[in-house]
Amino acid sequence: MTELLLSPAMGQGLFEDLGTPLHDVTFVVVDLETTGGSPHESAITEVGAIRVRGGEVIGEFATLVNPGTSIPPFIQVLTGISNAMVARAPRIDSVLPAFLEFARGSVLVAHNAGFDIGFLKSAAAQLNSPWPKFTVLDTVTLARRILSRDEAPNCKLSTLARVFKTETAPDHRALHDARATAEVLHGLLARVGNLGVHSLEELSSYTSRVTDTQRRKRHLADALPTTPGVYVFRDEHRRALYVGTSHNIRARARSYFTASEQRSRMAQMVALATHIQAIPCQTVLEAQIQELRLIASERPRYNRRSTRPERVHWLKLTVEPFPRLSIVRDVRDDGASYAGPFRSRGAADNAAAAVFEAVPIRQCSGRLPLRPRESSCALADLDRCFAPCTGAQSREDYAELAQRVARALTGDGAEVFRALRARMHALSQQERYEDAAAVKTRFTDLVAGAARMQRMAPLAATAEVIAARRGMRGGWELVCVRYGRLAGTSVTPPGADPVPFIETLRATAEVVPQPSGPIPAARHEEVHLVLRWLESDGVRIVDIDGEWSCPVGGAESARDRFLVTMVGA
Repeated sequence: MTELLLSPAMGQGLFEDLGTPLHDVTFVVVDLETTGGSPHESAITEVGAIRVRGGEVIGEFATLVNPGTSIPPFIQVLTGISNAMVARAPRIDSVLPAFLEFARGSVLVAHNAGFDIGFLKSAAAQLNSPWPKFTVLDTVTLARRILSRDEAPNCKLSTLARVFKTETAPDHRALHDARATAEVLHGLLARVGNLGVHSLEELSSYTSRVTDTQRRKRHLADALPTTPGVYVFRDEHRRALYVGTSHNIRARARSYFTASEQRSRMAQMVALATHIQAIPCQTVLEAQIQELRLIASERPRYNRRSTRPERVHWLKLTVEPFPRLSIVRDVRDDGASYAGPFRSRGAADNAAAAVFEAVPIRQCSGRLPLRPRESSCALADLDRCFAPCTGAQSREDYAELAQRVARALTGDGAEVFRALRARMHALSQQERYEDAAAVKTRFTDLVAGAARMQRMAPLAATAEVIAARRGMRGGWELVCVRYGRLAGTSVTPPGADPVPFIETLRATAEVVPQPSGPIPAARHEEVHLVLRWLESDGVRIVDIDGEWSCPVGGAESARDRFLVTMVGA
């Protein structure tokens, strides 16, 4: 059944900002009488339509149709249309084009629209005539969403006509039923109008799942700007409930009070909200960064993403006489080699296991074994135990193993990656495909974690990067990044000289102290957004204080090269 169909161009609407006010919408309410219930086996006997706009009737269309077949007796009794009445009536091949011309540019409305629109579409297909892409509104569906069972025990047209006290009583004649349906439509529009539904887009998305209380809170978004930025829903104590970002703050905030928002927890959030704070931003990147910072600092209860950015894991090659791999929660300025961050302990474990597949570095901690099959050893006995554990015959041999691991984490890991690929190939040759797939998963996690660190570390050491990208409306988007942290953004007007704006940005951007250690002066999620913007098409580096580069044989290049090879294998 067709119900509340939207035109393909309608996405998440901007409602009153871009929506069509209902008083400006032309509705064509249509009703058909037919010889039966199936559009493939039956034919149209009568078409009635009424064209209305702003509550006023501006045209009517009514005609009998010769179905080209006999009308069943019980249909004649039901509709009052006999074979004699349609004998001299026009055929559908002349009626349909006339009706489509009458309905052009309108929203089609019908009671049980699937039936009427189905017959019209079937007739168009039989005539090889293209069906226009009408927006269709079904008064049955709308009534079910608006009226309670106490008001209307069912949604038959006769029942709704009594509820809304229509002047025209439906009687199974097309024009009369179309007039009654139009009056029912106006009654339904009056109901939702009192709830703040004033545009076609809001009407099309209307549902009783959105409570009246939720809809009445739409006024919280009325004063919000239509610029890019961050919005924060707050409760009566000004505590943050939810933080989001949008190209259009007001349009996005308003969507939380309509059916376009389907998440039940958001309905709970809206019920608690008493205020919406707007933070306009000059660029989308600035808005995304502000969102992350607010979520991390205020930890709103209805946000699920980025509320605990510190809960990540890092893979560390320790600095000690016989270095080993350790999974840690933070990165220190201790001269160790790190990879990460990993979003789960399991991914970090996989990365460590990948290293163990390729390099026989020790797996014991000096107190407890990393794996059940390995025996524990005391730190004082490492000089005697490293040889059987790792195969190294001297401290120098072991130091070379550790250097191989360090290169895989922070530089050229080609040697380790080749060893992993050889291991996968050998397992596949032995038809141990599950074991080969496990090695591939470990390899993927290792390369991903190493690539993240190798991309962040150069930015962490760069005192300042100023970059520019053409804005969508002309001018330039300017970004200042210091030690990996977004320090400021600006936008130049179209046609303006960007140099003064660049100097102003440099002078007014946040002062960012140089971080201690290999990670930037911002959380990893923020750095990821900054890097994604800097690496996007059209970005130009205006000025840089430092060196920003990644190792040629590093994990970033190895990920594409080796994974493509594995897929091919």
